[in-house]
Amino acid sequence: MKRKIAVAAALAATLFGAAACGGSDAEEGATSANAKVDGAGKTLKVWLMVDAETAWKSVVEDATKRFTDATGAQVKVEYQQWANHLTKLDATLAGSDVPDVVELGNTEFSKYVFNGGFAELNKGDFENSDTWLSGLSGACELDGKTYCVPYYAGARVLIYRKDLYEKAGITEAPKTYADFLAAAEKLQTGNAADKKFSAVYMPGQYWYAAMSWVKSSGGEIAKKEGDKWVGQLSSPQSQEGLQKWVDMTKKYSKADVTKNENEQAGIFAQGSGGMFYGNAWEQGSAEETRKDPNDPNSPLVPTKVKGKLAAAPMPEIPSFLGGSNLGVTQKSANKELAAQWIKAFTDSKSMEGLIKANALPNSTALLDKAAENPAIANAALAAKSSWFPPNAEKWADVEKGNVLQTMLTDILTGKKSVADGAKWADEQINTTLNEA
Repeated sequence: MKRKIAVAAALAATLFGAAACGGSDAEEGATSANAKVDGAGKTLKVWLMVDAETAWKSVVEDATKRFTDATGAQVKVEYQQWANHLTKLDATLAGSDVPDVVELGNTEFSKYVFNGGFAELNKGDFENSDTWLSGLSGACELDGKTYCVPYYAGARVLIYRKDLYEKAGITEAPKTYADFLAAAEKLQTGNAADKKFSAVYMPGQYWYAAMSWVKSSGGEIAKKEGDKWVGQLSSPQSQEGLQKWVDMTKKYSKADVTKNENEQAGIFAQGSGGMFYGNAWEQGSAEETRKDPNDPNSPLVPTKVKGKLAAAPMPEIPSFLGGSNLGVTQKSANKELAAQWIKAFTDSKSMEGLIKANALPNSTALLDKAAENPAIANAALAAKSSWFPPNAEKWADVEKGNVLQTMLTDILTGKKSVADGAKWADEQINTTLNEA
């Protein structure tokens, strides 16, 4: 599991002269990262989110230096805030003075791919493109073409109470789904006196989790057939996964069936839970909280579970990834140079820098290397199997309409069976995704 990932010593010298892993000649119309462009006198404008400035600025600087040495072009990096970056981007793209490279969250990219905001790229030009994390690259692909490059990721893991495991006689983290259910049973039995106790705290509208269970059984949310999207939740595989999630949630969770996962770490912090499924960073959120939740600069204070939590990959359940991708804007006057900068910033050398900064790399081929870093080991193992929602133009409307959330609550409350709930959701998905 911890094999070394070799990085060719000559990589930096040949970065822009030859195609990387899986490389091929650029497709007609696609922007090439291998084009030999003289960048002397030119300056790229790059928009990265503030995480890069605070956590791995040296990686940005190293990639930029290698890029400048190879092309002669300069780079101006402007760090953006998550709170207003989409509003700012929309306003900027409407004009003519646009950034050449833009970072967006993986779930944010689809909208801009569909509306033509980003240029097509030649996927084979980018190192490790044949092993990109599917939970990131799914947002980049449309009709067989590529419009962005995976950058970094975060994965969901199983977070559990070490002290309650020990008390229940559970000696190690679950290695199989059967182990997970056995641990839940022991926790539930051992804490039966606490009527609020959830062996597995699972909010009823946590659709990212429910759909991960669907994916684990080979199911899908929807797929494109010809020029139409068709909901797939009624398929036998999808219903099998959905039923597994429903059975587990009904038996082991006391979480509100009408709530999502946004507050789960804070509720788990109150001490009446054995396990929950969350982003790796939620372990820290559960152990410590802000003295004033409305003040991001307020000091952290320990909770009832401080020092009592551990994490492990959720066995047999693929992870929905958070993270970011990078794209070249369609209005960029320096598309080839922009693609070359992305190539440098997402190659194995840069990815190893991200690993040292506790971020997950963009490729499954680098996850064993990431697993050598104890701070991200569990997330790295979880990210080996990942997924992305249907990359449909109207998918955001499905989310906005709470289709999956409503289905899950209806099933958990007994308003609908799994079959009826899935059938209803498929109908809503078909209508929404195929709207003219």
